[in-house]
Amino acid sequence: MRGLLCSPLPVLLFLLQPWETLSQFAGPRCRTGPLDLVFVIDSSRSVRPFEFETMRQFLVGLLRGLDVGPNATRVGVIQYSSQVQSVFPLGAFSRREDMERAIRALVPLAQGTMTGLAIQYAMNVAFSVAEGARPPEARVPRVAVIVTDGRPQDRVAEVAAQARARGIEIYAVGVQRADVGSLRAMASPPLDEHVFLVESFNLIQEFGQQFRGRLCGKDLCAEGGHGCQHQCVSTPGTFRCACNPGYQLAEDNKSCLAIDLCTGGTHGCEHHCISSPGSYFCRCRAGFVLQQDQRSCRAIDHCGFGNHSCQHECVSTFGGPRCHCREGHDLLPDGRSCQARDLCNGVDHGCEFQCVSEGLSYRCLCPEGQQLQADGKSCNRCREGHVDLVLLVDGSKSVRPQNFELVKRFVNQIVDFLDVSPEGTRVGLVQFSSRVRTEFPLGRYGTAAEVKQAVLAVEYMERGTMTGLALRHMVEHSFSEAQGARPRALNVPRVGLVFTDGRSQDDISVWARRAKEEGIVMYAVGVGKAVEEELRQIASEPAELHVSYSPDFGTMTHLLENLRGSICPEEGIGAGTELRSLCECESLVEFQGRTLGALEKLTQSLAQLTARLEDLENQLATQE
Repeated sequence: MRGLLCSPLPVLLFLLQPWETLSQFAGPRCRTGPLDLVFVIDSSRSVRPFEFETMRQFLVGLLRGLDVGPNATRVGVIQYSSQVQSVFPLGAFSRREDMERAIRALVPLAQGTMTGLAIQYAMNVAFSVAEGARPPEARVPRVAVIVTDGRPQDRVAEVAAQARARGIEIYAVGVQRADVGSLRAMASPPLDEHVFLVESFNLIQEFGQQFRGRLCGKDLCAEGGHGCQHQCVSTPGTFRCACNPGYQLAEDNKSCLAIDLCTGGTHGCEHHCISSPGSYFCRCRAGFVLQQDQRSCRAIDHCGFGNHSCQHECVSTFGGPRCHCREGHDLLPDGRSCQARDLCNGVDHGCEFQCVSEGLSYRCLCPEGQQLQADGKSCNRCREGHVDLVLLVDGSKSVRPQNFELVKRFVNQIVDFLDVSPEGTRVGLVQFSSRVRTEFPLGRYGTAAEVKQAVLAVEYMERGTMTGLALRHMVEHSFSEAQGARPRALNVPRVGLVFTDGRSQDDISVWARRAKEEGIVMYAVGVGKAVEEELRQIASEPAELHVSYSPDFGTMTHLLENLRGSICPEEGIGAGTELRSLCECESLVEFQGRTLGALEKLTQSLAQLTARLEDLENQLATQE
């Protein structure tokens, strides 16, 4: 609905003559076709009472020149000052008499001039379907006529641009004191057809005539194609789309479809009949070429012209040549080269340490000094180790549930290389966040399977990261005999492993130091945002052997081999503990010494007992 106005509606403000003169430009009602028209009326305190009354009468006169109805022109009116008020929405009235009655009852707001606020209201509310506007798919023109007599007290350029982008055509009508720059910022282009400034009452009649002329007599196709694919044809008050010869109008009444000559038959085409305007031709499916008869098709042997640089085999397909690799090989990203398949990456091999691919098979390897077990997958474990191991696992909110499951799986992989038993390695688990919870103590489970099942049953705590509180709990409780730790006299190594993904929210220095003073060998495993300084403070010396770090939870498994070598006593890491292989010479000598000492004590005790018995026998003999 372009070019509706060239002059302002509010010019009414200057209407000093009787209303009868205004009705002169109403004339017969024009047939505009469907239109959603909203008047945005300035009723600020600068509009004097007689000017507002003139504007009211002028609106009534304009309504009398419109073809008002649900299927024709729908009219809505809003007034604004420092606030916005709906006089009546687009869907309120279908009769002109009801609209005139509402306009005559209008009371001015008499406050500020918030024109930008009024445009925002018109865009979001007045032109909504809920208020009576027809939906966008109906393609009914939306026109807003803004009538103002002063300078806006808020910004109008940005909100007016948004309204225009939504398809609202804006006419800005200024009266007497109106700011021309603001009018131009609000109006739709071209500005000379959408901005109107009224300086005297004498222009009112001219404005009314131009309004009706643009609304009723314009060539709608002159403003654009209206989405017509081929031709736009103007008719009084509306337009229609038409198609070029050889085409027909589609169901949307805008697009044009070529008349399909293939609908009546294939015309002998073996694969596809393709219609073109006024004609047709045959086309073959992908991988085929049209024969000389221009109807039949034959398959293209792409590999008949060469192997297309394929390293192994060239295979002709309908889509073109494809390279194929022999069994046991995979095609590389270049689509031509082949590489022997690494079964270690493609199958669940289960190798505990390392998988080596060998053609169409694979085998497992163990680290130096360890032997492959009978299952062909696992390696020697800490069979000779006697360790009390307490795991402190971070269950704070930053870990997140899915990563906590990865942590539990990581813990179970540590358990896999331990000789878990009451006489061998005992395992306890503590989870910490803002509080500390013993999931299971050292003395509860006697097999690796029981420990792993208990680990999987642990529930995620979330909340904060009180690592210092967790270290205190470990020192004071976890390694007590009541919790299953073996007496210090047995010289069983005590190992603490702290797993965390971030900075502690409390002080860790005191209890990290106490743990090491208590003879606990401390390991620190950090992931993601873990703080290196804190990890080193927790861990025993040297830090290089007792601190491990992984950038994310998905790559933690590379830490396992380092931890295996550190925790297993027979592999050399006991952090100063005295446990040694019973088969070593020094251990045998020490064992023999301890045994002879114990026998000597038993002999002395037996001699004392014999002497005591002899003394008792002598006493009995004397009494007789």
